[in-house]
Amino acid sequence: MCSVKGALTIAGTDPSGGAGIQADLKTFQELDVYGMSVITSVVAQNTLGVTGVRHLEASFIKKQLQSVTSDMPVHAVKTGMIANAEMIKAIADHLRPLSLPLCVDPVMIAQSGDALVDRKALQTMLDELLPLATIVTPNIPEAEALTGQHLESEEDRYKAAKSIVHDFGSSSVVVKGGHLDGEATDLFYDGETFETFSSPRFDTLHTHGTGCTYAAAITAELAKGKSVREAVNIAKEFISAAIEHTLEIGHGQGPTNHWAYKKNQRKGEYV
Repeated sequence: MCSVKGALTIAGTDPSGGAGIQADLKTFQELDVYGMSVITSVVAQNTLGVTGVRHLEASFIKKQLQSVTSDMPVHAVKTGMIANAEMIKAIADHLRPLSLPLCVDPVMIAQSGDALVDRKALQTMLDELLPLATIVTPNIPEAEALTGQHLESEEDRYKAAKSIVHDFGSSSVVVKGGHLDGEATDLFYDGETFETFSSPRFDTLHTHGTGCTYAAAITAELAKGKSVREAVNIAKEFISAAIEHTLEIGHGQGPTNHWAYKKNQRKGEYV
């Protein structure tokens, strides 16, 4: 019986290595999970922005999914950038009978502000993908897009979290607080209980790929059999370390430091 825990990411690429498939695989590796990937779109981007996108056909995405899941040990799945309704439907149809833990990162806009998905895909995501999700990880703008609500107050965030779980069928949600002032406080809701996870807000421009990395860390921990709450807690520590110990590379919003968490764990402090 295979003892290796594996995580699959289904998302777009980032040739600069800070977000998307590349960031997910780095995160899986750092958290001691075997990483696999299915590419939805090839994106020309770096820390300054997106300069081009090429979407793969839904039929070829299905071929990738079949190739991986028919052969490899997949224990949890993450979805990121899925650009159109046809892709979402194909992915949901493949994942539904597998009943694997699923982390849906509803990527719609790049850190630079560039739109990454077709607006028509939103309803398909709500109908097909969110009901399969073990956890959904929207930031504030993504939560607004999913719920159609404008989130100004703390009460608004609580309402949005409830809506994502009870109206759209996801098992749990973490509404990330990176766009808010003060501490970076994320709101977790599992259908019954609310909990917040907070970290200091670090004074850095280099936050490219934070959402991808956070969701990938959750997925890795789910693959290892952790509860959703435990997975979110570890992922919060992982992304906080990655932001705090920035690499300061790139001419724009640089990537986070994917190996910072492991250095913290092994040495007690970052070196």
